[in-house]
Amino acid sequence: MANPLAVSWRFVVSLTLAVAVVLLVTAAVDIGPQVQKAAAALAATLPADQVAAHTAELTHRLWIAALWQTSIRVVAIVLCTLLILRWAVSGSIARGTEWLRDLRLGRTKSGAPRPSGLLTPFVSEVTALMRSLESARASAAEEARLRDEAASRWTAERLRAFVRGKLADRPLFVVSNREPYLHVRQNGAVAVRVPASGLVTALEPVIRACDGTWIAHGSGNADRETVDAHDRVPVPPDHPAYTLRRVWLTHEEEAGYYYGFSNEGLWPLCHIAHTRPVFRASDWAAYEQCNRKFADAAIQEMHGTDAPMVLVQDYHFALLPRLIKAERPDAQVAVFWHIPWPNPEAFGICPWQHALLDGLLGADLIGFHTQAHCNNFLDTVDRALESQVEWARFSVRRRGHPTVVKPFPISVAFGDMPPAAHSRTASATDLLERLGVRAHRLGIGVDRADYTKGLLERFAGLERFFERWPEFAGQFTFVQISAPSRTDIPRYRDLLAAIDAEAVRINRRFQTPTWRPIVLLQRHHDHEEIEPYYRAAALCLVTSLHDGMNLVAKEFVAARDDETGVLILSQFAGASHELDDALIVNPYDTEQVAEALHSALTMSDDEAGLRMRRMRETVREQNVFRWAGRLIEALSAIRLDAADRPSSAHGPRART
Repeated sequence: MANPLAVSWRFVVSLTLAVAVVLLVTAAVDIGPQVQKAAAALAATLPADQVAAHTAELTHRLWIAALWQTSIRVVAIVLCTLLILRWAVSGSIARGTEWLRDLRLGRTKSGAPRPSGLLTPFVSEVTALMRSLESARASAAEEARLRDEAASRWTAERLRAFVRGKLADRPLFVVSNREPYLHVRQNGAVAVRVPASGLVTALEPVIRACDGTWIAHGSGNADRETVDAHDRVPVPPDHPAYTLRRVWLTHEEEAGYYYGFSNEGLWPLCHIAHTRPVFRASDWAAYEQCNRKFADAAIQEMHGTDAPMVLVQDYHFALLPRLIKAERPDAQVAVFWHIPWPNPEAFGICPWQHALLDGLLGADLIGFHTQAHCNNFLDTVDRALESQVEWARFSVRRRGHPTVVKPFPISVAFGDMPPAAHSRTASATDLLERLGVRAHRLGIGVDRADYTKGLLERFAGLERFFERWPEFAGQFTFVQISAPSRTDIPRYRDLLAAIDAEAVRINRRFQTPTWRPIVLLQRHHDHEEIEPYYRAAALCLVTSLHDGMNLVAKEFVAARDDETGVLILSQFAGASHELDDALIVNPYDTEQVAEALHSALTMSDDEAGLRMRRMRETVREQNVFRWAGRLIEALSAIRLDAADRPSSAHGPRART
């Protein structure tokens, strides 16, 4: 094989000429004084006509000698230079070239010797390149393996590989109200907290895969201390993989935009849980202002990018898609609505429905949990706005811009537990004894204290169950984990008090000195605290009055590696469309809830196991990583109009 490090002949000629010129100039400088000195000596001893002839002859001899000496020196210098290049430089470059060739062919591992010598300044950059290529190669290989095996199982690794293939070098931006990491001051030090959120679980592998940016409200009391001059912080803290851009809201803005319009207006409006929505002009003004503030932050982050992809999350940002598209028509924008969408008559209550719908239709893709919610949205648009609804394609064309509307049922991460872990799972008896109750069968409910979750209806069903089947007194206890939520809103504070009072009333009616029917735990529990209850419970009770999905139902199923336990699930939760092996109930029907409790506690092990295995297979296949992958795939498949396509005017991505 030809040596790629051979010195070119042009370099040899250039070096030879340069050295020769330098040496000849040096010789000329030396010869001049010698000739002058010899001429002065000859003038003292010879006639003038002979001095000139002798001087010319002397000059000729000196130049001949100088030329020979110069030639010898040129050859020596050039040869020495070539040897130095060959042994001191070329060897180092040759080793580096061989290392890069191995890297390209996949033969170099992260622990292999690295180039040294003259290439030392480039070692860190070359090493980073090696790691990036190894990661990309591994992801591509994993994706190819899964594709070849026609595997239905989605994992975080498969999602990362899938996203890299779909986005290539395109930047990704996520906008949500809740941030994936927040900094809080505890005991004089700053600590990092990760909020319990299925959204973070789903989107982190996506945004990590493309070094993206997550834009969110900075709500931690130490968040401002940890950002740079542009309100950015790299996350996760231990191994930064993407950027968190924080947006700051005043107390008045948060009260109007979040607690007011979003949670006293849109939340009850969309859930139709018989709680009257409250709409105030001041809340709407704050909602508009905050949507504009988040849009400005997103547009700033997109500066210098081509064809960015934006994932807008939830009902807090209905106006955001239109605001982003107005500034960046080349952006592909998706919005996922995590709560139900009501029928047109119900949504028509909102005084600003036209502005909300128009803002949402700025997106290229709108996602809901179920097809029914998609249908309700299209019905609402058809009645409220001047637009073209294409039912065959489930899309809307508004102001010449098409928007696709599709269902993407969200889920949870599914991890199979090793068999040895079952022996470490606490029993129902142990868990109840820690709570001061003697019983051997446990029921579990996990909810935010929200009127849409049907907690009072759940307690009514439990009361009726103990009335009809008193033999379960002393045997079965229901543990309700209820995290306080939105306590700045009077309706929620009243609900907390009502839940507590109802639990006390029922307990007084049935309890004994060592047992009570309901244990109410009104504080936030993290996933590690809840998991033992999921695994030990004989049943899980989900009685949502209206829910987009309800991930508690899927969390319970995912936790049951022992393939036991019964899920009682409201027909008004989106999860009921997928988990049809649960005992489906109408939470308003107290008798039906009581009968479902009795059926769950008397069901044979064979039937319970069969139901749980089928539900686990559904959750395993339709997990949260598949949800994120389908969302990215659907958005990347949408082609922008010619006028919206990216141009080089935006230039490379720049960080200010």
